[in-house]
Amino acid sequence: MDIRKLALGTALAVFTGVSTASVVPAQAQDQIYVPLLTYRTGSFAGSGIPIADGMSDYLRMLNERDGGIGGVKLLIEECETGYDTKKGVECYESTKGKGAVIYNPYSTGITLQLIPKASADKIPVLSMAYGLSAAAVGNTFPWIFNPPVTYWDGASVFIRHVADKEGGLDKLRGKKIGLIHLDAPFGKEPIAILDNLSKQYGFELKLYPIAAADMQNQGSVWLNIRRDRPDWIYNQGWGAMNPTAVKEAAKNNFPMEKLVGVWWAGGDDDARAGGDQAKGYKALNFHASGANFPVIQDIQKHVVDKGLSKAPKDKVGENLYNRGVYNSMLIAEAIRNAQKITGKKVVNGEDVRRGLEALDITDARLKEMGMTGFAAPVKLSCEDHSGHNKVFVGQWDGQKWVQGSDWIEPMKDRVRPLLEQAAKDYSTANSWPARTEACQKGS
Repeated sequence: MDIRKLALGTALAVFTGVSTASVVPAQAQDQIYVPLLTYRTGSFAGSGIPIADGMSDYLRMLNERDGGIGGVKLLIEECETGYDTKKGVECYESTKGKGAVIYNPYSTGITLQLIPKASADKIPVLSMAYGLSAAAVGNTFPWIFNPPVTYWDGASVFIRHVADKEGGLDKLRGKKIGLIHLDAPFGKEPIAILDNLSKQYGFELKLYPIAAADMQNQGSVWLNIRRDRPDWIYNQGWGAMNPTAVKEAAKNNFPMEKLVGVWWAGGDDDARAGGDQAKGYKALNFHASGANFPVIQDIQKHVVDKGLSKAPKDKVGENLYNRGVYNSMLIAEAIRNAQKITGKKVVNGEDVRRGLEALDITDARLKEMGMTGFAAPVKLSCEDHSGHNKVFVGQWDGQKWVQGSDWIEPMKDRVRPLLEQAAKDYSTANSWPARTEACQKGS
């Protein structure tokens, strides 16, 4: 039974926490199946829950407000991974046969496992600003997309921000810059580019790995930080690691404005954990927080106020909730693009891959979606599946996140050649097949 031919009554269902959810077919109706790999349990749930809420609520809003996308309802199904790679792969295997058109692993570890599966199963993977940075090289990874920016781009923006505050890139020489990171594939991603930039600009890179078991017990790491006295610290953390890092920074009197997190270290609860002393903490971002955007107000009207959301009303519009909204906007635009390209209403994974590759979200399109000021334009291509798009430095003002810098371009001239080399190395190590998919030039 094609999952896209299902009962109207199940069109709006969201199945949560199970990897083998079943749907009973009744009255036939075209639908597009979008599984969401989420984690509402475990030590990463504090970060995973608001993202899952934002993702589900945006797609649900499209169903409620617009009747879906292009006249076709979305069937949204959550599968609980617990941020565990094995469970994530199980979720993928148990849902791919239902007509899945796209996957969002929401874990670098899961993404790495799905990369070889995506091309075999003809289902694209959207690892939005996470996963394997080298997947930005579309000629090598035609089924993997990581817009709007890679971890390597993000680390380069951090270095640009440090240089701006220090008086120029030439002022980085002799500085000591630390990377506190989760000791996992996600946490290790920026090491290669930071090491390269340290050689280019003459700063000393210090690494401070945090084991998953020690996310809430960082005392010994911060003793090392006190010993080394780095001038700046970049935080590549997630889940319970982030609020602990903010608290430890405050406890150890580290200058909060010199602790800068990756975009995943910018949850509201991450900053709140430091209390009054967290004021000034920074994190990179590629979208705004807050509820004063038409898109968020539409979610409130069509989903939250109708009791169709799992999110507490006071959490709607917080940074990680909006991250989930942004992620699902990319999903929806890829589906919409696929419909335009193919002329089909009910698209499949191969169609959505083409839709992702031709993604071009302009200022005009952002305005149409009620997202003016919410995000910057995003454009992908056959060759570039990330876009190296602009990000900004958000800053905690003691109560909320505010924009603490202008939009900053990544160091694309430094990053792109390294990504291409990394993609080549991956291909060689994994006997990776050459791309055979035709390039999608536009919609």
